[in-house]
Amino acid sequence: MRNFKMLLQYEGTRYQGWQKQTGTDNTIQGKLETLLFKMTGKKTEVQGSGRTDAGVHALGQVANFHVNTKMGVDEMMEYMNFYLPDDIAVISLTEVPERFHSRLNAKGKTYCYRVIHAGVPHVFDRRYAHMVEAELDIDRMKKGAEYLVGTHDFKAFTSNKRSKKSTVRTISEIRIEKKVSASMGMLGEADEIRFLYSGNGFLYHMARIITGTLLEVGTHERKPEEVAEILRHGLREHAGELVPAKGLTLMEVRY
Repeated sequence: MRNFKMLLQYEGTRYQGWQKQTGTDNTIQGKLETLLFKMTGKKTEVQGSGRTDAGVHALGQVANFHVNTKMGVDEMMEYMNFYLPDDIAVISLTEVPERFHSRLNAKGKTYCYRVIHAGVPHVFDRRYAHMVEAELDIDRMKKGAEYLVGTHDFKAFTSNKRSKKSTVRTISEIRIEKKVSASMGMLGEADEIRFLYSGNGFLYHMARIITGTLLEVGTHERKPEEVAEILRHGLREHAGELVPAKGLTLMEVRY
């Protein structure tokens, strides 16, 4: 049995997330498994490095699958990209050792959440960024983010209240970057703020709730020190809002 590792990119806008579901084939995993069955004639399970939610994008998702085939790697990759929808692509395909597992062997991930501060809609960013009209204080958000770096119990920053699994995670770095991006037409300039989160793993909705909390710090609705209190109390209702999925992109999975 051969084991193949895929590096994937996809625009998550029209999909119901990564994980296949009963009742719909409109998931990334579902599309890939349907294609592999068409290509090999064998039912094949695709293992992703993690689940991305509906509407979340990926520049560097990693997945693997086992299959018996005489096809070469280049032939397989060409076949897959020919039949995949335009918003899903296999960027690389390599044969790896039998025991490689894209989720179990992952050491860390980086996510990026994009925010555009503007008073008018930005049509060409509408699928990839969250629009915020209020002024954002970058220094306050950076100060609030400092409390989240390290190993903590992040149960206040997940929407999954029923899971019995550990909610302890390690965030190695949070970078908040601001750049002025020239917009098209008569919109002038807009501030784009990127929240980059690197860690050993992320809970359900964790990056989006952290972003929502830091945005409330940036608009002076909260003090930066409140982030530490949210961690200490561990209550979801004390954290910020869940920001839209469209601003989030899985950038990299590290092994």
